[in-house]
Amino acid sequence: MPVLGLGTWRMGEAADRRAAEVAAVREAIALGYRLIDTAEMYGEGGAETVVGQAIAEALRAGDVRREELFVVSKVYPHNASRRGTREACERSLKRLGLDAIDLYLLHWRGEHPLAHTVEAMQALVAQGRIGHWGVSNFDTDDMQELVQVTGDGPGCAANQVYLSLGERGPEFGLLPWLRERGMPLMAYSPIDQGALAQDVGLAKLAGQLGVTAAQLALAAVMARPGVVAIPKAVRSAHLKENLAAAELKLDAATLAELDRLHPPPRRKTALAMI
Repeated sequence: MPVLGLGTWRMGEAADRRAAEVAAVREAIALGYRLIDTAEMYGEGGAETVVGQAIAEALRAGDVRREELFVVSKVYPHNASRRGTREACERSLKRLGLDAIDLYLLHWRGEHPLAHTVEAMQALVAQGRIGHWGVSNFDTDDMQELVQVTGDGPGCAANQVYLSLGERGPEFGLLPWLRERGMPLMAYSPIDQGALAQDVGLAKLAGQLGVTAAQLALAAVMARPGVVAIPKAVRSAHLKENLAAAELKLDAATLAELDRLHPPPRRKTALAMI
């Protein structure tokens, strides 16, 4: 996976925004984004439809080849039974207009036993309907339980959680646990839904580096080994700024100042969710 992707939360919720959202995903692909994250929850399938239309248009135009894209989607917890997972995946594939989803995640833990969800995920991999499977909003204890039920089939490939300079809780225990197993952490809301763009301390430091506060906040997340960031962006300027942030190299002094402004966790805290 690339270290930077495009998030699509809140897309697909309104018909009058659809054309602009499709255009935004198209532009992201044209600019070089290759990781696109979505979910059946986003707009109740609307975001997947937006992504599917944008990908179809980009493929027809020759802007990208399918094998160059890494598409991520997620199953609702209440759909994550053995049968429900497979059926939800087929619905997502139809909306996306794809033969396979590259990474399919359980959005968060729900009522269905993890063993049933894992069994369905592994069957989808075997059938070629998904390339890999993973989870979202799983804390360390959830991950420890998960690895006990994976058996001999393909294991969990990634965990997507809320991680930003303003929400660094996963850095205490979860991120090191994932790193030890070579499992990427996908960071959603890495700019705190835009709030860090208004952070005075970040803005001052970013100004010294010739970047924006949002770019610095995003670069800080991507600077953590094993972390992939998936900020949502619709405006052209934000798409370009986020892409440029992936090229920022932060030196030790900058990282130390970021730790002063937004200290890392000193103890275990509950996993934050949005």
